[in-house]
Amino acid sequence: MSSHQQTHFSSRIGFIMAAAGSAVGVGNIWGFPTQAATHGGGAFLLVYLILIVLLGYPMLMAELMIGRHGQTNPADAMAKLGRSQTSRSIGRFIGFASIITATLICTFYTILSGWFVSFAAAPLAQMAGADGVADWLMQFSLSRNLIFTLIFTAMVVVVIRQGVQRGIERWSKRLMPLLLAILILGALYIMTLPGATAGLSALLIPDFNRVWDADVLMGALGQTFFSLTVGTGAMMVYGAYLNRQENIGKLTAYVTLTDTSVAFLAALMIIPAMYVAQHNGVQIFAEDGSLLNSDTLVFTVLPALFETLGGYLQYVIAIVFFLLMTIAGLTSAISIVEVPTSYLVEKTQLGRDRATYLVATVITLMSTVIVFNFEQLFGLIITTTTERAQPFIALGIAIYLGWIWHRNSLIEDIAQQQGADTSSRFWKLWPIYVKWVCPILIIAIIAQLVLG
Repeated sequence: MSSHQQTHFSSRIGFIMAAAGSAVGVGNIWGFPTQAATHGGGAFLLVYLILIVLLGYPMLMAELMIGRHGQTNPADAMAKLGRSQTSRSIGRFIGFASIITATLICTFYTILSGWFVSFAAAPLAQMAGADGVADWLMQFSLSRNLIFTLIFTAMVVVVIRQGVQRGIERWSKRLMPLLLAILILGALYIMTLPGATAGLSALLIPDFNRVWDADVLMGALGQTFFSLTVGTGAMMVYGAYLNRQENIGKLTAYVTLTDTSVAFLAALMIIPAMYVAQHNGVQIFAEDGSLLNSDTLVFTVLPALFETLGGYLQYVIAIVFFLLMTIAGLTSAISIVEVPTSYLVEKTQLGRDRATYLVATVITLMSTVIVFNFEQLFGLIITTTTERAQPFIALGIAIYLGWIWHRNSLIEDIAQQQGADTSSRFWKLWPIYVKWVCPILIIAIIAQLVLG
């Protein structure tokens, strides 16, 4: 019996918090505002929201359906859909590619989230009068990056080792509501500061001339998949931990809504904060209008803004903000590290502890290589995984669910769900939509990138 059959989420809210935690993370709070600020604010937001509805929701549901049907790791779950030796082999390859992609995402994810930990610790050092330590914690350096990558990886290992219910589910239920509350309070507070309304206009008023730009479309597509962790196998793994009676249509809607709300709230806080910082004399944009330090936006703009507040308030707000950035990074990293870990537990004789340590070691070694070659590798790995690999893997998943998975078997799976009526318009249209519309949309946007 596989490990997936031995353990499931104990409650619906536990799954929603864990899946939303997987989706809500660096992709929302760091990636989304950065992408929006780089790609024209309102135009990017509009394209992103459209793609979430047209692609994010149906594709997230497809991954959960495949994972729940297979009750196993992504490679074997995809292979189970095949009807011939060839289609099973191709399915296994697509699933395995998602596991590799998840592992690669972990490499830059742990570096980024390590920065959140160091930036949360910096105000504590400042309050203690250790300015030298605080400077080291906030300045880009080899030693800082290595140490905090290791610290963050250790935090993930602690949770993953505890398994699904005692680790992933328990921590997600604690951390997600806290994250949401602080984001709302943060956005409301930023709105009270001078300069915030200019940022609000930049975010909410789209320049329709930019909507069809290849970089806007591809950035929004990459953000859609990265944000919802589509194409990494994480949702297939979580789907495998669901019982067969859960209504996946409703669960996916809750997860997508939570994820999109957090991305929007993060942008509602960070983009106005950029303009507040600019109002206070911090340089945000280059002379040509492009964003300065786009990869490190959260680490340059927000600390500069916090400093302008003065007194102990700047330290308290900085600690709270970066602590929650750490929480967001942790809930996502847990789900992504679970992908290769669960694969090892199933395919080898390794127990969960040893598998977790092995995956953590591999990720740490790869992260170390990136840290030593930061300029060349950091941006490259992000682009390769989120804007290249994830859309192609999602394309493979859509094709397999729509064209390879036998319709009678799919309908049988849908019929087992509580409250799912296979004769309803939604359940009749969804398989057809994933079969035809999703592949065409993904291909069209990838083609736009190539031709653009």
